Amino acid sequence: MSMRRAWLRHGLGIGLLGLGALPATAQDLLTVWRAAEQHDRTLAVARAEHAAAQTKREQAEALWRPNVMLGLGAGLGASDTRMKGAQFSAPGFGTSEGVDFATSVHAGLATRANLIAQQPLVNRGREAARAQLELGAEMGDTAWRAARNELLLRTAERYFALAVAQEQLRVTERQAESVARATTEAHDRFELGDVPVTDTHEADAALAGVRAQVEAARLQRDLTRQSLADSTGLPLPVAQLPAQTQALGESLQAWIDAAQAANPQVQLAAHGVRMAEQELRKRRAGDSVSVDLVAQAGFDRLGGRGEFGSASNRNANAMVGVQVNIPLYDGGMSRAQASEGARLLDKAQAQLEQAREQVAEQVRAAWLGWQAGEARVAALQDGLKASAARLDATRTGRELGDRTLMDVLNAENDHARATLALAEARTGQMQQRLRLAALADRLDEPLMAKLSAALAPVPAAAPPAPPAAVVPAATPARAPRKDRK
Repeated sequence: MSMRRAWLRHGLGIGLLGLGALPATAQDLLTVWRAAEQHDRTLAVARAEHAAAQTKREQAEALWRPNVMLGLGAGLGASDTRMKGAQFSAPGFGTSEGVDFATSVHAGLATRANLIAQQPLVNRGREAARAQLELGAEMGDTAWRAARNELLLRTAERYFALAVAQEQLRVTERQAESVARATTEAHDRFELGDVPVTDTHEADAALAGVRAQVEAARLQRDLTRQSLADSTGLPLPVAQLPAQTQALGESLQAWIDAAQAANPQVQLAAHGVRMAEQELRKRRAGDSVSVDLVAQAGFDRLGGRGEFGSASNRNANAMVGVQVNIPLYDGGMSRAQASEGARLLDKAQAQLEQAREQVAEQVRAAWLGWQAGEARVAALQDGLKASAARLDATRTGRELGDRTLMDVLNAENDHARATLALAEARTGQMQQRLRLAALADRLDEPLMAKLSAALAPVPAAAPPAPPAAVVPAATPARAPRKDRK
């Protein structure tokens, strides 16, 4: 029995507290966000997509620059040219009618070179394509902001999940210490004949239950810590709970207006409408006139032997001018494609309205959730004070013999639940604040620094309390232990 009491007094309290002890320093939300921004794999994919989208601006500029192409060729060639009835005139030879000419090369070396430069002057299709490329780059910027906002919300969710898990482990360990002391006291009093044996059984059962809760809380803490470590690269992240909530500062309608103007999803849908408009413009340009400035030069040479001996044919040409392209008939393809583009534009406009409605609903839900959360936090603060007062009164009543051991254990459980509920409510308020900022595209480092300043330091682990002195309660004399059941 003495070994059992020693384990109850010393082993459990020190073991539980030691396993749950946290480092003295913890990372705030801004530090964790900066680490996640550099380490998160999903954001790395979004960063590469953003970099790729930026090249579309260069492509848009290139559409209206000159295109220059040089062509070179060489190979085996043959030529046979015959002309009859020609007129020939030359100085000193007069003029001759009905002259025949003939040249031939059966197999010789043929070389060719041509240089072509073309500058678009009027081209509605290219104008629409250029606008689409520029819109694609803008959509890449917007998608990048949306990806950063999503990462920040995921990081905050994991961060506060770890903070709540740490608090749950801390509270459960302290509860386990109290139950261990109460169990030791119950066994000592039973040895003195001051309490019935049922008290020891109740205490043992409560101790076994709280030990299971401690192990479950530790497992949850380790899982949430690993999740945050994987996304941030921090080896052993330690989170902090909010000490206070942050005021919104604006009305619901103001938040809705801000989200409608700046929300990344709404902006992406608006870009989609503009993209569909340019696509319709490009398809309608399929049957329109285009004008290009063209400059070209060419040289052809064929030399070898033919029917009349050695021969060499050369041809050089050059031209600078304007080229006009006039589509005449394409079987109705341009008209059909333009009709499809008009329907796609209707679809994009409907998607924009849908995005606006969804964002307004999300803002309304977050804002009302924050308002309800404020009232819940205030009620839970009052409830925590009441549960602490009840716990103190119950412990005093237990010492005086007016309360049972189960009364004390129940008060301990209620106080632990009130503590955890308040921690969860405060973290929920902080996350609602972040959701509102993300919906309005206002998530930035100054806001993160402001929210980090509202976090409470991680409480240091307290040393295990000494076992309570066994003081027999002022109750009527009981029969010796051997005579009681």
